[in-house]
Amino acid sequence: MNQLPVERLLDTAVSLLPVFIFLLALVFLDSYKLVKLHQVVVTIIFGSLSAVFALFLNTWLSGYVPGGLHILPRYVAPVTEETLKAVFIVYLIRSRKVGFMVDAAIHGFAAGAGFAFMENVYYLQVVTNNSMLVWLIRGFGTAVMHGGTAAVLAILTKSLVDQSPAFRAWHVLPGLLTAMVIHSFFNHVPFPPQYMTAVLLVGLPPIMIYVFTRSEKSTREWLGVGFDTDATLLDQINTGEVTSTPVGQYLYTLKDRFPGQLVADMLCLLRLHLELSIRAKGVLLMREHGFGSTIEQDVRDKFSEMEYLEKNIGKTGRLAIKPFLHTSHRDLWQLYMIGK
Repeated sequence: MNQLPVERLLDTAVSLLPVFIFLLALVFLDSYKLVKLHQVVVTIIFGSLSAVFALFLNTWLSGYVPGGLHILPRYVAPVTEETLKAVFIVYLIRSRKVGFMVDAAIHGFAAGAGFAFMENVYYLQVVTNNSMLVWLIRGFGTAVMHGGTAAVLAILTKSLVDQSPAFRAWHVLPGLLTAMVIHSFFNHVPFPPQYMTAVLLVGLPPIMIYVFTRSEKSTREWLGVGFDTDATLLDQINTGEVTSTPVGQYLYTLKDRFPGQLVADMLCLLRLHLELSIRAKGVLLMREHGFGSTIEQDVRDKFSEMEYLEKNIGKTGRLAIKPFLHTSHRDLWQLYMIGK
């Protein structure tokens, strides 16, 4: 017998809403508002698409896996699904569009939320079980598991990338393997599903709160030190005092290897980087205190000028002044943030 419309609506809400409520809580906890709503929506869309690909891939693999429906969810699905969820997250981290663990966690959970949403939409169509317990487990257990494993992958990957001067493929492996193991363990169901769901709901929030607390402390320290350093160097450039500093002395030695005009362009590029860096940190401080911020035309003009200067001085010139340009993962992210 078909379910009544009200009962079906309740099943749908229970299976789909919990993961999005948890995601909204993560966004609310982000006092710096590092991730905008439209960015979260884009990540959710990519997470949903990964679920569609996973459905076709797992269906195809089921014909080749011995044990079929018994082996597939325990050992194959965790590999395929976590890998597909990771694709967009890794792209964001590798392209420097994620600056801190906070926004990595939000993007990770958003990708998992999108995956869980599409997966549960599919199950609502094919599963005829009328038990509310089934949909409670799918909503509060399986869906939150998908968000949690993707968030863990994003956090671990971002942490490793921050400790290295450049992104490496192996940075993804610890987080990806951890996500696969958690997913596989959940699908093995060594305890009744409702117990596994309870463990997940009790264990995940403290982990997320710890990540947010640690990341926001790191952000405040970075803002304080970085702002003072940038402001001092920019003031030295604008007043001409930079010539007596180690930066100025280094630039002076470059005159023996580069034309004078090119060295002047290098100094201009350094000045623009500092100005935009200070502006980006100011935007973060305003957001922390609840003030909005807009990007004026002069900022966009500075980005255009910076692109021209980078092209003009060439790769060799950029390498020559790399010690003074802000090219860490967080600094590249702040330029992306203010220029988007």
